Amino acid sequence: MTNWSDSILVYSTESGRVKQNSPAHKTATQKSDGIVRLRREVKGRGGGTVIVISGIPLSAPEIKELAGVLKKKCGCGGTVKEGVIEIQGDHRDALAAELQARGFKVKLAGG
Repeated sequence: MTNWSDSILVYSTESGRVKQNSPAHKTATQKSDGIVRLRREVKGRGGGTVIVISGIPLSAPEIKELAGVLKKKCGCGGTVKEGVIEIQGDHRDALAAELQARGFKVKLAGG
C-alpha cells in the first residue's frame, strides 16, 4: 500500500488528471552543452522586450546570484525561472560582454 502522507497533490492542466508528486523527487536540471544562449523575446510580454539567458552550467543559488549581478550591470529588473534568467529590456550586448568576461561561451540566439 502507498504511503500518501509523503506526497503532495499536484494538478496538471496538460493531462487534466490529478497525480501524486513526492517532495523528495528532485526536478531534473537543464542539460547544458556549454554554450550560454541569449534570446530576445517580445511575444506574450505586452510589447516589452526581455532577454532570456539559458544554458548556464551553474547550480540554482549561483544562477540567482549571477542574475543579481547582471541586473545591477544593466540597471534593470529581471527574474530567474526554472534555471533561466530573464532580464528586462534589450541589453544583449552588455550581457554578452559580462558573461564572456566571466568565462562563459556566449551565443546570441533569436531576433
